[in-house]
Amino acid sequence: MVSPHHNLQKVTARVIERSRATREAYLQRIADAQGKFPARDALSCANLAHGFAGLVGDDKMKIKAVRVPNIAIVSSYNEMLSAHAPFVSYPDIIKRAANEAGGVAQFAGGVPAMCDGITQGNPGMELSLFSREVIAMSTAVALTHNMFDAALCLGICDKIVPGLLIGALQFGHLPTIFVPAGPMTSGLSNDDKAKTRQRFATGSCGRDELLEAEAQAYHGHGTCTFYGTANSNQLLMEVMGLHLPSTAFVHPHTPLRDALTGESARRVLQLTADGANYTPIGHVVDEKAIINGIAALLATGGSTNHTLHLVAIARAAGVLIDWNDFDELSQSTPLLAKIYPNGKADVNHYHAAGGMAFLVREMLGAGLLHEDVTTVAGKGLSHYTKEPKLIDGKLQWVDGAAESLDAKVLRPVAEPFQADGGLRLMQGKLGRGVIKISAVAPEHRTVRAPAIVFDSQEEVQAAFDAGKLNQDFVAVVRFQGARANGMPELHRLTPPLGVLQDKGFKVALVTDGRMSGASGKVPAVIHISPEALLNGPLGKVRTGDKIVIDAEAGILDVDIDEQIWAQREVAKPQHQDQNEVGFGRELFGVFRSQAMPAEFGASVFGALPGEHAHGKSATTAGTHAATGAASVTAGQ
Repeated sequence: MVSPHHNLQKVTARVIERSRATREAYLQRIADAQGKFPARDALSCANLAHGFAGLVGDDKMKIKAVRVPNIAIVSSYNEMLSAHAPFVSYPDIIKRAANEAGGVAQFAGGVPAMCDGITQGNPGMELSLFSREVIAMSTAVALTHNMFDAALCLGICDKIVPGLLIGALQFGHLPTIFVPAGPMTSGLSNDDKAKTRQRFATGSCGRDELLEAEAQAYHGHGTCTFYGTANSNQLLMEVMGLHLPSTAFVHPHTPLRDALTGESARRVLQLTADGANYTPIGHVVDEKAIINGIAALLATGGSTNHTLHLVAIARAAGVLIDWNDFDELSQSTPLLAKIYPNGKADVNHYHAAGGMAFLVREMLGAGLLHEDVTTVAGKGLSHYTKEPKLIDGKLQWVDGAAESLDAKVLRPVAEPFQADGGLRLMQGKLGRGVIKISAVAPEHRTVRAPAIVFDSQEEVQAAFDAGKLNQDFVAVVRFQGARANGMPELHRLTPPLGVLQDKGFKVALVTDGRMSGASGKVPAVIHISPEALLNGPLGKVRTGDKIVIDAEAGILDVDIDEQIWAQREVAKPQHQDQNEVGFGRELFGVFRSQAMPAEFGASVFGALPGEHAHGKSATTAGTHAATGAASVTAGQ
């Protein structure tokens, strides 16, 4: 076995030490639960009768007799998400497979699943980030009936997988497997779609042409095929050992997809306390699994949303990570994949070029991933160098591609697209933020230009439509953080800023909001922490201030006299009340008021047991130290 790269070892050791108290407290919760489940035989007769009253036939009798293991199905099925619509048939497949393997499965509960693609640029988008917390709590509600020996979580997209995983980790004693549905087949290329969007932004085509292009791109069941948060989720679930190997990018409604769904049920039964290989999810998701997830995201140019979500997921397992960890791992992790928006290929091309099995093989061979981890497939990440095939109608795993089948999409470590992962921690007078530069051309990675300050993405669009942005500038879009308006995606800004860049202007975006993994060629420093509403220094910027962005060096600054900067007051939002009403936003006020800073995952769940056992946690102490900005502590 190849020894882990020295930088991987260094960051991992730091995370283990930082997380010692919180991880110990989390593992103690699992130990306390062991031996106390399955709890059906401990339930009163009335409790148990309620638990199986909704079932019929043999499954009802099996649960009543408390003789076979019971799988909880937690699903995000709805018809609003193309990726989640295929889940409608999964419970029946899972129940049949469970029965064949000597168990039962019970639909424990559904979780909400909203589509950012529908809500982008609209008020509903301001519920999106906090839907992660609602999904986590919904998962806990489904599992809290304590009728189960294991769980299968059905989800794919944006906030849904992080929410399901955060919720499932509260039941860390339960073996749990994540079950995907796969991507839609390739339609209109992502590159052509983006060009049509830019043409529409300039008035060169009408809404009918734009809608037709979008419909050709998003045309059927399955995940959107670009490499945004949804497909980054799927990569994470595999590299963290929560999927069956190489299952992420198999198309829905195929014999192989259905066979993998059934196999997930059979496998999770083998992982129960009464099975031969008891493997609770809380033992799968540990410090090394989290580090593996970061490294694989960096190697593929994955979504910047996971600088929020993976932090929140890790905290749910008692593991403390911060943006320094992402930044340092990025320096030693080469970019091995080019998937839109970092290239022209989509996830189907990536899968065909060798996909996850090739990626894991290459990274393990170079010591860029930890092999010595626990996964739902067994001990060792090398299980994930294999891929599933139907051979004579039977599901088998065979060795994955030893060489890339398309070097324009996927490359070996010896011949990477670039030497590092393309994610940078940015810091300076404006606070701390992140930028993904894997899709940004080298000549656009340094910008020194006057700020134009906006308080919403609508203001940016209006200025663009009025022809006021034909110049070099940095769009500073403030009051977009979790406390202000729920931290919506700002994708409405991508086409106009792209148009201006194509005209030859030096442009960039700096915001305390989100831009996600679909951000592309325009440099965007996002997730600025602390956010403007919490007196973050971004609120001090005025139109005309000279902003300095150097993505290679990790510099985010403002060129201004230090005394003037120190005396300048933070601006106050002019229309904060408009972010608090309508489209259900009233119900989310409690989330906005409790959201932690972005580097804590923008979570509302507060400090962890043991986090402050030895004074301030390492994460809290380091979050804003380099900038001199006021630190925002958990629960403030």
